[in-house]
Amino acid sequence: MNDSTNETPAFKADYTIIGPVSMIFAATSVIITSYILIIILSTRQLHTVTRLLTCNTCFASMLFCVTQFIAYTYLLVIKWDTSDQSCRWRGYFGYMSMIAFIYSYLLQVISRFFFIVLSTKYRWLTSAKTHLCMIFIAWTIIIILPLPTILTNDIIFRKDDLCWVPKKYKLHCYYMVAVCYVIPILLIIIFNINIFARLYHNRKHTIAHGTTRRHDREYLVSRNIMISFSAYFIGGVPYMLYIFSGVGLLYSMGVVTITFAVSMEKLVIIYLDGELRSMIRNYLCQTKTAVVPFAVNVGVTTLR
Repeated sequence: MNDSTNETPAFKADYTIIGPVSMIFAATSVIITSYILIIILSTRQLHTVTRLLTCNTCFASMLFCVTQFIAYTYLLVIKWDTSDQSCRWRGYFGYMSMIAFIYSYLLQVISRFFFIVLSTKYRWLTSAKTHLCMIFIAWTIIIILPLPTILTNDIIFRKDDLCWVPKKYKLHCYYMVAVCYVIPILLIIIFNINIFARLYHNRKHTIAHGTTRRHDREYLVSRNIMISFSAYFIGGVPYMLYIFSGVGLLYSMGVVTITFAVSMEKLVIIYLDGELRSMIRNYLCQTKTAVVPFAVNVGVTTLR
């Protein structure tokens, strides 16, 4: 996500403005995400496979926001660290956290595919054990994919620039765009086409009322996942347009909109998940309600 090369760029991002704004959005997202995690982990009735993957997405988004916050702290405050290796590691964690976030949504879509399309024939695919294995495999892939950032010398320290792969390394840039956005988004689209096609087919041929209600629930869960993911996807559009157009203003917009989108995505999750929203509302009401002691005078009549 760095727009600089060894030559003087036509456009220079002003991180003194967009950096603090992005940090504010990142900190806000961490606070909201922490609250969601606390509510889910402390409420037994929310301990479901679907919420397990929601927690995984929350953890990934926290990692992304913390990584972004640290990156801007080094850029704006810790200016004395000019080590190339340190910069490469910041770049690695930056890319890894982006990959982790979007792949966590891919896991949610794959889980919906298991529940809706394959659960009848392969019931074990919907178990918590299977989903834990999926999370483990996904994080292994997430750790491996951005390794070129530390195995090559493409990322070097550049004054007043973030530690991303410069655009002059086109192959490396296209690789990161592919693994960070293009491949997972295409997979999400393909899985969702299959999911909604099956839901449409089931709804059309279902007669029993109870089964229809179950399909309605599956549809709502799948729809909510896509809506919350869309909030993040829209935030990444300016940067993706910058990669192919080279318009510097789109880069500056992308720096801010990505962290803003992560914050909005968390609010969308709360809004769409009725059960989670109800738990949060009840918790807030309990903390605001003051318990006022009162005395009741009871008249005692003594019989003589």
